[in-house]
Amino acid sequence: MLLFISTTEIIFLLFAVLMLFGTDKLPGLARLAGKVIKSMRNASNDLKSEISKAAMDNPTLKEAEDSVKEIKNSIEDTVSRLK
Repeated sequence: MLLFISTTEIIFLLFAVLMLFGTDKLPGLARLAGKVIKSMRNASNDLKSEISKAAMDNPTLKEAEDSVKEIKNSIEDTVSRLK
C-alpha cells in the first residue's frame, strides 16, 4: 500500500491524530496540509521549467542536436542510395 504501511496502521494513525488534535482542528490541519502540498508542487514545477530552459539555452546542446540531425540525414541519404 502506501509506503509499506498496512491498513490497520493507517487507521491507528488517523485515530491518534483525531485524539491528539480533536475534531475542531482537523479541517484547519487538512487545509494547511493541502496548501503545503500545493506550494511544494508549484516549486517543483518551477524548478523543472527553469532546468528545461537552461538546458535548451545551452549552446553545446544545440550543437549536439545539429550534429545528430546531420548524421541522421547522411544515414538516410546513404540508405536511399543503396535501394
